[in-house]
Amino acid sequence: MPGRTWKLCLLLLLGLGLGSQEALPPPCESEIYCHGELLHQVQMAKFYQDDKQFVDMPLSIAPEQVLQTFTELSRDHNHSIPREQLQAFVQEHFQAKGQELQPWTPADWKDSPQFLQKISDAKLRVWAGQLHQLWKKLGKKMKPEVLSHPERFSLIYSEHPFIVPGGRFVEFYYWDSYWVMEGLLLSEMAETVKGMLQNFLDLVKTYGHVPNGGRVYYLQRSQPPLLTLMMDCYLTHTNDTTFLQENIETLALELDFWTKNRTVSVSLEGKNYLLNRYYVPYGGPRPESYSKDTELADTLPEGDREALWAELKAGAESGWDFSSRWLIGGPNPNSLSGIRTSKLVPVDLNAFLCQAEELMSKFYSRLGNDSQATKYRTLRAQRLAALNAVLWDEETGAWFDYDLENKKKNQEFYPSNLTPLWAGCFSDPGVADKALKYLEDSRILTYQYGIPTSLQKTGQQWDFPNAWAPLQDLVIRGLAKAPLPRAQEVAFQLAQNWIRTNFDVYSQKSAMYEKYDISNGGQPGGGGEYEVQEGFGWTNGVVLMLLDRYGDRLTSGSQLAFLEPHCLAATLLPSLLFSLLPW
Repeated sequence: MPGRTWKLCLLLLLGLGLGSQEALPPPCESEIYCHGELLHQVQMAKFYQDDKQFVDMPLSIAPEQVLQTFTELSRDHNHSIPREQLQAFVQEHFQAKGQELQPWTPADWKDSPQFLQKISDAKLRVWAGQLHQLWKKLGKKMKPEVLSHPERFSLIYSEHPFIVPGGRFVEFYYWDSYWVMEGLLLSEMAETVKGMLQNFLDLVKTYGHVPNGGRVYYLQRSQPPLLTLMMDCYLTHTNDTTFLQENIETLALELDFWTKNRTVSVSLEGKNYLLNRYYVPYGGPRPESYSKDTELADTLPEGDREALWAELKAGAESGWDFSSRWLIGGPNPNSLSGIRTSKLVPVDLNAFLCQAEELMSKFYSRLGNDSQATKYRTLRAQRLAALNAVLWDEETGAWFDYDLENKKKNQEFYPSNLTPLWAGCFSDPGVADKALKYLEDSRILTYQYGIPTSLQKTGQQWDFPNAWAPLQDLVIRGLAKAPLPRAQEVAFQLAQNWIRTNFDVYSQKSAMYEKYDISNGGQPGGGGEYEVQEGFGWTNGVVLMLLDRYGDRLTSGSQLAFLEPHCLAATLLPSLLFSLLPW
């Protein structure tokens, strides 16, 4: 293990391309859940429609005994166990997935949180009440045996109960949880949020970062770093300065992880700028998508497979798994085999970190630590300069991911291009006006059912025609915070479109979804590696946020075509006249 560790450190320090000569370390040490012959044989047998099912199944006995029995069985059959016998082995040694979790009704859930009273439309108010009820269905608590026998589970133990996304995602996920927490705080469930925050902080203390999700096979990759923002939201609602004081160093530790392991230098016009990227130098197929990753790698020369698997993991770390964002600029931009996530400097990641640095400065000031406050103010200023120099495009009026290999910006449309507006990470006061023009020029405002994830049709789930709740939030709140009445009105109309899409689908199917297809009216989304999932944590959270912000104006009525902003005067005038009528 020490030899493997120093080689990995060397890779990280030098920022080298992911090597094709030597195998990278596995996603975790488990020879059942992360790598090895047992995982390979079972996953390639495809007993389950979704590879995630197998790696979520607890063991019936100790892993050493399972491995010993498997090794003997495999040896007896020349390392190719007949399907029926392999299936019998799995049934004998593994339990059904989900056994380690039990339903949990949050103790701080209560009827009729105050924000419901802000919703004027009666149908939307009833719907919001139903979404508030969903927190009880999405609550999970770990059984004691996950703590007493952790080696028998792929689940990472968390002390406090939590809210999950839903569907196949029965464990916590990192960046999903931010929008879940926003919704929970509107539902006046601050204790639930504090417990979830404590779980994440405990993970940072143990592993140095927040893993992608609550499974051992996610350990070596993170997700968009929103922990500092989660703390800020909790503090805004509770003013719990003691909790901040107790955990400020842990928040700093998480940001250190991104600095030490995900920093890249960009040289432009004789200057070097430090920015961050998604980068996961760990090998082998993703255990939860093992057969797909293996079959995809089979289309490449053997020497390129480890690099592919590492790039797939980096794509998963981005939260955008998968998207044309990570394919463009490579030799095969239409195939996942050409994924090159770590070769791009993402706008959203750097905006999230810029925001986190600003919040850390604010936190340390609040706690009276001026030297640390100054440190984070300086880091933010440096990142802001780097964002302006490397990612901002004055002509277009937006930020763009920077391609490290081709030394140019990827000028395709993604909602993430406007994340700095949402994060408050800009210095030009005219940036909101430019962003609005960018949305007009890209014809994004002509989509009636939501903001598309991209304008590329690749079949990947983070591309057209899917629309995702967190990306609506990035654009809507970015515009809503601007001082321009025009930007604020566009933000409202985008919110109205998204609410109607969600409400209409819920009215038809009595379910909330992780993503929506906006190409032919609002429908549950598709594409990617698995069927669209119901639940759904972050979708619920964003809807509650929009209903809270615009509840006095939003309606459940028929969908209206969205006018181009140059016609915005025509949309503003009726609402202005309406407000002047003597009701």
